[in-house]
Amino acid sequence: MDWLLDLTPDEWNAVRLSIKVATVAMLASVPPAIFIAYALARWRFWGKTVVNGIVHLPLVLPPVVTGYLLLLAFGRRGPAGAFLAEHFGIVFSFRWTGAALACGIMGFPLMVRAIRLSIESVDRKLEAAAGTLGANPLWVFTIVTVPLILPGIIAGAILSFAKAMGEFGATITFVSNIPGETQTLPSAIYTFTQVPGGDEGALRLTLISIAISMLALVASEVLARKVGKRMDIE
Repeated sequence: MDWLLDLTPDEWNAVRLSIKVATVAMLASVPPAIFIAYALARWRFWGKTVVNGIVHLPLVLPPVVTGYLLLLAFGRRGPAGAFLAEHFGIVFSFRWTGAALACGIMGFPLMVRAIRLSIESVDRKLEAAAGTLGANPLWVFTIVTVPLILPGIIAGAILSFAKAMGEFGATITFVSNIPGETQTLPSAIYTFTQVPGGDEGALRLTLISIAISMLALVASEVLARKVGKRMDIE
């Protein structure tokens, strides 16, 4: 079993970078995911079906297509990429930040879906009761709705994290496969499969990737249950 933990510096970098990218992608996605999930669950507006389709598009598009679209939009010559680089010094293409952006977009539909289902299951009479006591809509959402949908937020966030840990097509298309900068676990595994004698390294990183993803899913289930039990007690 010693060979499993005997990682090279490049392999450790891939593990650390994957966790960093997945964490940033997950945390950055939570606020917009809650907003969009709430809008899709509660609001009526023109183009709602189109918005819903755009949100879920990364699930059905080939990841390479998503990565290429990101490259066109957020590359150094893309409209969004050039604007951000010139005015704010933010660069996504061929940077770890771009990997986080790609992973966040790929996991975003999963997070929105989980949160939306939680919002739709909330008894609106509870929110109405808080409103009759004088609370404004924002305060009602904060003190009533958010605690009730917290299990869904946790589940969606962890699903997004797990998706980000395994994302390959969109990231390698958008930010390439640069060791120490954009080479995440899937990219490192792919690299090992392309070189002679790389099977051991590929297997090692594959097992680590499975372990991290399973740990995230188990943590999601445990946290959701704990939050649910606490809400039942209260």
